[in-house]
Amino acid sequence: MSDSHPALPALTDFRADPAPTHDRPRPDRLVDGNPARTTWTHYSATAGDFDCGIWACEPGAWRIAFPAGKEEFFHVISGRLRIIDHAGVAREFGPGNACVIPAGFEGIFEVIEPVRKHFVVLERNAG
Repeated sequence: MSDSHPALPALTDFRADPAPTHDRPRPDRLVDGNPARTTWTHYSATAGDFDCGIWACEPGAWRIAFPAGKEEFFHVISGRLRIIDHAGVAREFGPGNACVIPAGFEGIFEVIEPVRKHFVVLERNAG
């Protein structure tokens, strides 16, 4: 029996180990420390508008400002972090907790204990 179907996309298995990228927060956004951040991007859409993987970070804090078309879902694997919104309301997240950072969000992202989390980032054209 011949298969005339085009090749279907393959599943992305998070047990695989993609090459990590390393960075630190921009100096103009630092609030406390200068934490090293490591990202393992397991999947990135061809259009570049959808990425997911695992992210890890040392303790520290920096200001975040999500553009109008960018949203992130995350699920904490280990460690503890705090997000403080522009009004000063703080929420803490630890192992098993999940959150969505909505488009247009501004605040402070603080890593209290070394953290590791799954992330999904969606970027859409805001116009």
